[in-house]
Amino acid sequence: MLAPVRTDPPQETPVSLDEVKLHCRADFDDDDMLLEGLIGAATAHLEKVLDMALVTQGWRQQFDSFQCLRLAKGPVQDDGIIVEYRDAENVEQTLTGSAYYLLTDSMGSFVALEPGQAWPAISSRPDAVSVSYVAGNDVENVEPALKTAILLHVGHLYQNREAVTVDAVSEFLPLGYEALIWPFKKVGV
Repeated sequence: MLAPVRTDPPQETPVSLDEVKLHCRADFDDDDMLLEGLIGAATAHLEKVLDMALVTQGWRQQFDSFQCLRLAKGPVQDDGIIVEYRDAENVEQTLTGSAYYLLTDSMGSFVALEPGQAWPAISSRPDAVSVSYVAGNDVENVEPALKTAILLHVGHLYQNREAVTVDAVSEFLPLGYEALIWPFKKVGV
C-alpha cells in the first residue's frame, strides 16, 4: 500500500473564523489573516495526529494487489468510491461499482468484493490498484470534541506566538486537548 494522496482539499474548515474570534476574544479584524492561518495549522495537525479527514475531501489510495483495500483516511463516505486497476496488459481499467462495496471495522474502512464476484487479473506493479474516495464529514457533523480541540489549539498558538519565551514557564497544550482527542486515536498494532 502506498501513502494516501489528497486529490481534493476541503472547501471549509471544521471551525469558522467567527468561532475562533469568539474563543480568542478577538473582537477586531486586524488578526483575521493570522487566525485563519492558525485554524489551518491546527486542523492539519489534528488530522495528522488522528490520521483522519475532518471535513469532506477527496483521497486516492494505491495498492499492489486486490488482497486488502484498506482506506487510510476516514471516515469514508459510502458514495463516490471508484476502483481502478491496471489489467494484466498494464492497461488502466475501471471496476464496475456492482463488484464491490464498503465495509468498516475497528481498524477503519475497506473495499470488499461482492459475493459471486472475482477480482480481475492485474499487472505486477506497486500501484496496480487505485481507490478514489471521499473522506470526512460535513462541517456540521464534525465531532464537537474535535472542534473544541481545534479551538484550544488555535487559542494556545494565538496567545503564544513565539518559538521561545523569556522569563516564562513553557507549557504544552492544556491537558484538555489530549483528553478531547484521545477517543478518536487509532489503536496501534
